[in-house]
Amino acid sequence: MDTLSYKTVSLNSATVDKQWFVIDATDLVLGRLASRIALILRGKNKPGFTPHVDCGDNVIVVNADKVILTGKKMTDRVYLRHTGYPGGQRSTTPEKILASSHPERLVERAVRGMLPKNRLGAKLFGNLYVYTGPEHPHQAQNPKEIKLTEI
Repeated sequence: MDTLSYKTVSLNSATVDKQWFVIDATDLVLGRLASRIALILRGKNKPGFTPHVDCGDNVIVVNADKVILTGKKMTDRVYLRHTGYPGGQRSTTPEKILASSHPERLVERAVRGMLPKNRLGAKLFGNLYVYTGPEHPHQAQNPKEIKLTEI
């Protein structure tokens, strides 16, 4: 048996095959949607996954304002942030985020929480494009429409 025939393939930025995908978030559960998006962004669905390289694909999410949360999470879940000043803790709920002028931030926040908390995670997050309506400006990339169950 030749031991050189079983080499581990390690991708780099030059050998990665990046694709574009469109996901319609209409009536999809937020957590399940976010975990699948994070899987694609990270590249874990590819056979040549390399943990320290951006080998994932670009993801476009449309109809992000039509995402659903099960149970009483819409009102009971609380997102906290801090302004950096004394007494600057601010809180919000998914209901308030969806009612605001930027409802796509709910999906962005859920996906960001499922990516690595380092420079690679920040770079992977840049491959996510979230829009509230059914239209997006990325037609030139010829994105493929995928269903949540196909991933």
